Amino acid sequence: MTIVEEIALRQSMRFGFLVVGALVAVVYAVLFCYRGPSRTKTLIKAVPMLAFSAAAGISFGYQLIVSALLLSAVGDIGLSLKGKRAFLIGLIASALAHLAYIFHFFALSGYDTSTINLAIFGVLSLVVISDVWIIPHTDTVQRLLWANVVLLATTGIVALSLPVTPLAKFGALAFLTSEVLVGLQIFSTSASSFQQRSVSILQWLLYVAGQLAILMAVGWKTPLFQIW
Repeated sequence: MTIVEEIALRQSMRFGFLVVGALVAVVYAVLFCYRGPSRTKTLIKAVPMLAFSAAAGISFGYQLIVSALLLSAVGDIGLSLKGKRAFLIGLIASALAHLAYIFHFFALSGYDTSTINLAIFGVLSLVVISDVWIIPHTDTVQRLLWANVVLLATTGIVALSLPVTPLAKFGALAFLTSEVLVGLQIFSTSASSFQQRSVSILQWLLYVAGQLAILMAVGWKTPLFQIW
């Protein structure tokens, strides 16, 4: 196989994995995301992030992005299973994925001081909100979930502060919005089953769209799509 043929093959596989991940994500949203735990649900949920990480890995994507997507897949699996141990594994994996994104965005900024200061300010603000408004009304599990939300919010804050493409900023906003919806689900007990189902579908679609947009915009040295 010549170098040109290898490049063409890798490009084809990259787009194939992206399409598979996106299609399976839609299937999960329509048929599974609002249902109770099951092996089939866990299997389907794991596919999108694994496919996206494969797309990045097969075509020389940034290692931190590949790691973030793999950790996100582990987080998706753990958080969809029953049991405290699986939940904690999923939560830790998800937190590590957020940290990988944060470090990647810091690297893209050249570790700019203003970007780091903005991230610190955002985290401190969320911590204050947690202490005053949320933590007093939650149990231990909910506090761990909120800590994960703080990390993801930091990811979004850092991404939005970078001079990157609008696609990357959309990804960060979608990612942030998905976690806001998770918070609404956690702390809202009065919502109807229809509302819970609608929020679950929207949250999942925003979560996947955010990860995909970030991957396409800053997953490779050359963005997958150049959007003005």
